[in-house]
Amino acid sequence: MPQPVLDIVALRSLTAIADCGGFHRAAHSLALSQSAVSQHVRRLEKTLGSRVVEREGRGTRFTSEGRLLVEQARRILAVHDEAVRVLLDTEGDTVTIGSTEHAADQFLPRLTAAVQEVRPGCRVRFRIDRSARLVEAVERGSVDVAVYVTEAAATEGTPVGGLPLTWHATPGWVPPPAPAPVPLVAIEDPCAIRRRAIATLAAHGVAATVVGDAGYLAGVLDVARTGVGVALLAAVGPAPDGLSPYGGLPSVTPIPMSALARPGADPETVAAAFEAVRDLLRPAG
Repeated sequence: MPQPVLDIVALRSLTAIADCGGFHRAAHSLALSQSAVSQHVRRLEKTLGSRVVEREGRGTRFTSEGRLLVEQARRILAVHDEAVRVLLDTEGDTVTIGSTEHAADQFLPRLTAAVQEVRPGCRVRFRIDRSARLVEAVERGSVDVAVYVTEAAATEGTPVGGLPLTWHATPGWVPPPAPAPVPLVAIEDPCAIRRRAIATLAAHGVAATVVGDAGYLAGVLDVARTGVGVALLAAVGPAPDGLSPYGGLPSVTPIPMSALARPGADPETVAAAFEAVRDLLRPAG
């Protein structure tokens, strides 16, 4: 029996759903119709013989098989895209920017603008991944500049500021009465922000338990929107759809962020990118 083959185009649609939070936004980001994105998902489900995405009200929820597929899809796409770039060398002046999922919707537009200001006409590509993998990609040369959570990677990089963190839950959410633990939703281990959430509550004598986790941020948001628990999220830009800041728990100090550039990267581009991140993370006032 021939081994199933995963379609690259379909995998790209799947990761876009995870990154954008739904079919409609994914279709817009890929310049495709929503029906085309849906067909891509059905194609993957037929190949794997299991559901990967389920509708949940107006939103979407990834199944356990879907969460695993997204993780593997990111790796497949990263290797595929790098192979195309190296073998065909058709992209001309291209800069690849990497970012963690945390506040990526804020980091990436600012980094893009900063890079294109010093290199007009260059093409900017993105890679969203975990901090340790971003550092590895920079060191391999497949990512030019990356911004990541400092303590989540072995390489410290250049400090660029602290990412503010705030508890988020569905509007009107109320935790169970003490002594019941506070239910948390978080990215699965290893995750520095997950550890920060648990450690902060423990330091204030607040019992907590993780009631839902996912391998990516979009999955955490999906679970948090069900109202089962509270999530510690980046506090730059607007709150995610369906969630709002929750002030009933101890405040959390910003988590240090670093930036790293590949060896041999253009110094002017690197300086502009690093300053763009510092500007975003610079405390108001």
